[in-house]
Amino acid sequence: MTEKKLQKDPEEDDQQFHPLVVTSTDENLPAVSNPALHRYLQEISQYELLSREETEELAARFQETGDPEAAYRLVSSNLRLVVKVAMDFQKYWMQNFMDLIQEGNVGLVQATKKFDPYRGVKFSYYAAYWIRAYILKFIMDNWRLVKIGTTQAQRKLFFSLNKEKKLLEAQGFKPDVKLLAERLNVKESEVIEMGQRMDNWDVSLEAPVRSDSEDEQKSFLPHEGPGVEDIVASQEMRERLAEVLAGMEDKLNDKEKIILTKRLLSDEPQTLQTIADQFGISRERVRQIESNLLKKLKKIFEKELPDIQDFLSSERIVPVSGSNKS
Repeated sequence: MTEKKLQKDPEEDDQQFHPLVVTSTDENLPAVSNPALHRYLQEISQYELLSREETEELAARFQETGDPEAAYRLVSSNLRLVVKVAMDFQKYWMQNFMDLIQEGNVGLVQATKKFDPYRGVKFSYYAAYWIRAYILKFIMDNWRLVKIGTTQAQRKLFFSLNKEKKLLEAQGFKPDVKLLAERLNVKESEVIEMGQRMDNWDVSLEAPVRSDSEDEQKSFLPHEGPGVEDIVASQEMRERLAEVLAGMEDKLNDKEKIILTKRLLSDEPQTLQTIADQFGISRERVRQIESNLLKKLKKIFEKELPDIQDFLSSERIVPVSGSNKS
């Protein structure tokens, strides 16, 4: 394959790292300020552009014989096309622009495999479709830590929303949600959701608050658990509850003590049948004793701890109604 020879520019090294924009010598390529991208553009400018007849001949040869040399020439001669298409997506990807070019190149290879030269369609038009598709999918998959577009409709809305906003503004219309939804043929809720996602970026909880700070974002998240006052109040209530229960021991018989300690207050409560076997009585009799004990506890708590009801309901330490566990 014939390749263009690059002439060595004596000031090339200085230009690659110059802070100002570097202008490519190839009129088919854009001006760039990224040194890595500039070197890449210089490399692909070596590949000769093909005429439509040459493209069709190579595409036909590849389809019929699978000639890798034909595929190589098709891909290499259209690397400039990938860069031009990727430039349209640059505003959606503020990170390494080479990422978009790499994904676009994958789309170009896929287009080369799928292209049918006998349909009368220009290869560049067909390839641009695949290049856009791969770049758009890459952006959607990596736009945020959480994917914001997994279906074809969501990816289409992602790409079209800002474009439609600018079009409406250029026509003198206010791009409100209702109008955008009508123009894009989607629900208003979908426009709102996608707009919110595109306007806000994910931030890692481990990321510093500022570049010069050691504090992480998660350090400033609101605490969703109980506050200090609630914790102190809960601890005081637990201590008062323990005192009341300790003072009840002399007022309970053996069966009630076992039911209270082994069933009502235990993390692994015994069954009614286990306690019934221990005392040689029926399970129904144990249930009756437990029911009477709960009533007795309720009366004592209402007298000694009038505000215990809310605490028991939230902490669930002692059941306040008959237990169904058997």
